[in-house]
Amino acid sequence: MMNRVVLVGRLTKDPELRYTPSGVAVATFTLAVNRAFTNQQGDREADFINCVVWRRPAENVANFLKKGSLAGVDGRVQSRSYDNQEGKRVYVTEIVAESVQFLEPKNASGGQSGGNYGGEQGYRGNQGNQNNNFSQNQPRDNNQNNQNYTRVDKDPFSNDGQPIDISDDDLPF
Repeated sequence: MMNRVVLVGRLTKDPELRYTPSGVAVATFTLAVNRAFTNQQGDREADFINCVVWRRPAENVANFLKKGSLAGVDGRVQSRSYDNQEGKRVYVTEIVAESVQFLEPKNASGGQSGGNYGGEQGYRGNQGNQNNNFSQNQPRDNNQNNQNYTRVDKDPFSNDGQPIDISDDDLPF
């Protein structure tokens, strides 16, 4: 059996952090994930997917992500049910996140959103002063004079809103 989910989307509101009676942190948030196709009017629709993350990653999500932050979630689908205040059975399907990657630099959406470009540091929060941005492509060993290194001052994966010109022959699939 397999139950694995990988999502990339934007938070629809700030995460909610709570603690169980035994002191375990749990954060809930909703990801808006764009569909791969457009509707009949040409608009792109999105699915709004509820996510739950536990313990230290929950605290990191609450501290470093906010409404509009781009995040990647790796986890599993879980269904549960409970009786509401009116006594009716309510069924809930949600994603239990095993890891959450912060996919934007800290200042990308006008405030703190955490982590670097989706590396492991995004999962653990912003620990230390490690600088893993793409603009730090410098040689590690100054004795390697035969190699050329170029400094990249902006995100090499951004296309500035322009279409990417690539031939089908260049794609590996």
